[in-house]
Amino acid sequence: MADLKRRTLQLNSGKQIKLYGNSVAIGKTLEIGEGYAPNILSLIEEQPEDKTSSGVSNPHKLTVDDLMELADFNIQLWMDLKAGLRRCGKVDQRIFGQELPKNPAAPPEKPETGRRRKNTGNESSSGQDGSISGQ
Repeated sequence: MADLKRRTLQLNSGKQIKLYGNSVAIGKTLEIGEGYAPNILSLIEEQPEDKTSSGVSNPHKLTVDDLMELADFNIQLWMDLKAGLRRCGKVDQRIFGQELPKNPAAPPEKPETGRRRKNTGNESSSGQDGSISGQ
């Protein structure tokens, strides 16, 4: 299993990735990067001299349930990445949930805009449908 020691991510394959911070993060797009700013929940090691215990920085006042939800969210993203890797069998753009274009030379299709209702001639141009309103 991968391990993080002295700002180096060590993989079973023997590969080592030097990090600037002390964590690895995954985004909603399943892209992986460093999440080295501990600005959601972290340990405060620097305490005034009169205090001996370390504190916890929790600027958003997250509860245990909030943190469990955040953990579940990140775990699900990592599981989605693993599922994409299994599905593709290789490192490919499809692991990010994007399909390869069928005809790379063809221009992308225009997205459909809202459909307009065809005027049948029975309706006035003001859009009234002949119903009685509370006048």
